[in-house]
Amino acid sequence: MWIADNWIDYQVIDCSKGEKLERWGDYLLIRPDPQVIWDTPRNHKGWQCPNARYHRSARGGGEWEFLKLPQQWAVRYRELTFNLKPFSFKHTGLFPEQAVNWDWCRDKIRNAGHPVRVLNLFAYTGGATLAAAQAGAAVTHVDASKGMVGWAKENSVSSGLSKAPIRWLVDDCVKFAEREIRRGNHYDAIIMDPPSYGRGPKGEIWKIEDSIHSLIHLCVQLLSENPLFFLVNSYTTGLAPAVLTYLLSTEICPRFGGQIQAEEIGLPVQESGLILPCGASGRWEA
Repeated sequence: MWIADNWIDYQVIDCSKGEKLERWGDYLLIRPDPQVIWDTPRNHKGWQCPNARYHRSARGGGEWEFLKLPQQWAVRYRELTFNLKPFSFKHTGLFPEQAVNWDWCRDKIRNAGHPVRVLNLFAYTGGATLAAAQAGAAVTHVDASKGMVGWAKENSVSSGLSKAPIRWLVDDCVKFAEREIRRGNHYDAIIMDPPSYGRGPKGEIWKIEDSIHSLIHLCVQLLSENPLFFLVNSYTTGLAPAVLTYLLSTEICPRFGGQIQAEEIGLPVQESGLILPCGASGRWEA
């Protein structure tokens, strides 16, 4: 398992009965987590006095209960600063487990020995984009949500990367990739973190089990002659590391060789000393 254990401003304190107690900077949040199916004692005092809690509804969705939480605050990871705010369906604007992938991408770019062009699809609020840009890459950041792209720009300013070579695009990722192929554009590295289910800016439906293979096949055509890496992340239970290995091996290796690694990613839990699983990632590198 790849573990995001280099955080200072974030921590999973405990997890039990379908919820996790987290520290985001100076604030404690309780949020639901479907992976937490165990029923262990809740001994940490933070369970009784969080700054906010997300209550899931039996009818679907849910709502935040705010006890003492600002509308927006910031946390840092290495040289990067992320602006956080609670919004729909329990999210804060950051997936901290992805830091383990940010570190890997950053190291690959810094050690490449040449300029690197990165395409980040389903780029959300820009964690991977900023890590790649901070390492020296020119990044094309694509997400279907105008609000998320705007949020990512705010994070770039907070991280001192407002003048970094980043293209910010609000677009359907599949349609963008198709147009890039027609335009003859290529990238040295591709990152994608597709949702399990979503809609594009014009209502296009995305379901990862039906679409991930064709998207990887499409994006392989965007790789440069000597690509550096290809990273796929998934939060969908059915896309286990072995599935990601198979997808990347059959689509990339016949053309470029290289090697594949795929693992679960996770976060350390303070109270138990165990690891909370948070999805899976597949990595191809030359």
